[in-house]
Amino acid sequence: MSGGPRYGTIVDRRANGGGLNGTVGSYTVRDDEDEIYYSFDYRQIVTEGFRTIRTGERVRFHISSGTFGRAEFVIRLDQPDPAEYYG
Repeated sequence: MSGGPRYGTIVDRRANGGGLNGTVGSYTVRDDEDEIYYSFDYRQIVTEGFRTIRTGERVRFHISSGTFGRAEFVIRLDQPDPAEYYG
């Protein structure tokens, strides 16, 4: 099942209590094709700057070949308007 890119929607975000301020988030993405759920943390988000994703956003990702049920190389497809974050 791993290999090429997959597409899905973020369905959950939870604070794990890790990181410098106890705010490392874990995310769950539902694969559009097979409707399987995969988890990942902010370190797997491929972007410049602040690594976060909101519930409901669409993403492209790869299925981890090393860990069952994990997504990696997650890229946001719905880029928000910066004014939503900084306005």
